[in-house]
Amino acid sequence: MDLERIKDIIKRQDGLSNTLGMEFISTPEPDTCMARMKVDDSNKQVFGFLSGGATLALAENLAGVGSMALCPDKICVGINVSGNHVRPVMEGDTVTAYGRLQHKGDTLHQWHIEIKDQNDKLISTVQVTNFAMRKPKK
Repeated sequence: MDLERIKDIIKRQDGLSNTLGMEFISTPEPDTCMARMKVDDSNKQVFGFLSGGATLALAENLAGVGSMALCPDKICVGINVSGNHVRPVMEGDTVTAYGRLQHKGDTLHQWHIEIKDQNDKLISTVQVTNFAMRKPKK
């Protein structure tokens, strides 16, 4: 996925990706996307681990950016997010989310996201379904 297109999409985001410290990365295939996030005060829970909610937010934002990059003439919103967390990540570590489009229909996109730590160990797997709709007329 092209980094310039991603940057344009991020400018239109509501700020959650910036608040949690997400950094989007270019990928060579149009049906893949990638982002990094350092575990810090903005996204950890009280015990110093990456928050499961922040992990799901990373996955949903990544899939949303991916869908909007594939369909620039549409608005894409998450309608289902389901994840499994298999390993904790401590503050100071950086996680990387790798997204691959599983299905691209006219209105539904299904993404599979794997989130890994700095040592390439699996942290979470997340499935995201996005609904792609026409932009409202002004």
